[in-house]
Amino acid sequence: MKKDTSMNSNLKLILPPPDELTFGFITRSGTFTDGDLLVNKDGVRIVSQTDDESPPPIKPSDNHLSLADLDSIKVIGKGNGGIVQLVRHKWTNQFFALKVIQMNAEESYCRLVAKELKINQLAQNPYIVVCYQIFYDNGAIFIILEYMDGGSLADLLKKVETVLEPYLAAICYQVLNGLIYLHHEKHVIHRDLKPSNLLINHRGEVKITDFGVSAILANTADQANSFVGTYAYMSPERLNGDKYDNKSDIWSLGLILLECATGQFPYAPPDKEKGWEGFFDVMVAVVELASPSAPEQFSPEFCSFISSCLQKDPQKRSSARELLVHPFIKKFENFDVDLAAYFKDAGSPLATF
Repeated sequence: MKKDTSMNSNLKLILPPPDELTFGFITRSGTFTDGDLLVNKDGVRIVSQTDDESPPPIKPSDNHLSLADLDSIKVIGKGNGGIVQLVRHKWTNQFFALKVIQMNAEESYCRLVAKELKINQLAQNPYIVVCYQIFYDNGAIFIILEYMDGGSLADLLKKVETVLEPYLAAICYQVLNGLIYLHHEKHVIHRDLKPSNLLINHRGEVKITDFGVSAILANTADQANSFVGTYAYMSPERLNGDKYDNKSDIWSLGLILLECATGQFPYAPPDKEKGWEGFFDVMVAVVELASPSAPEQFSPEFCSFISSCLQKDPQKRSSARELLVHPFIKKFENFDVDLAAYFKDAGSPLATF
């Protein structure tokens, strides 16, 4: 691997360069560039090398990130039974996101949860938020994540209200690549795909986060009471208690895109002023009402894409691989959609451009 010759006094992170798939969208795979600080799933260490040398391999015992080395800056998010803080590494000034999940359970179970969440550390893909370390300490689980400085898709929607089709296609392209990786390479179902779990940054990158967390916390009080953003995006088969597979995530994706396009959640509560009163009302709407569809004002390609996602019968839903070559995605391949400029102009409340 070549080392960045434009070095400065600030240490940077490097990761093995992932394969890039641009398809005409202006995106740049990977958040980190060459520099002096090497990070992978085993930890972090400072390396010294000449331009022609390859970095030494990381050993589990080498300079892991630790909670003691992180300074808290501010809270940047809440949800899934915990909070997310922006933190800074004391020795390198690198920013990270620290997710803290309080667990009201036996210590042995909490440690088991932390072990199960290690699946996040094994995921190395440009469309998945990087997970560096997971700790259990004093009744809480701490997850050190890549900091996505544009916030989430939910934050973006608060600013722009609706997203035009070219930008939707560019966003969807990246999400689909992340789902292909999870579904077909890692054989993982996200289970909690929603706007707040799709993170963005100033490079125009869109990455999936929080897979595995919702499944672990499904029986906690906080998760059970938080139906908005969890049950609301859940597929009919899951709400019915039936068996489900990765097509459940495709249903969630369809609802997310339709919400981005129209500016409102596809299922409207009976009383708009009161909103949804509880989980049961949402469940009845999703299970018993007809699937939402895109209004005629949108392109035939987009309407078809939404229909391919929001089939009540999961066997009739398209897979992530099939959707990646759908006419809606192909339509904007040569548009050079600049998501970096779009996210910057939108001015996410968490952004540090």
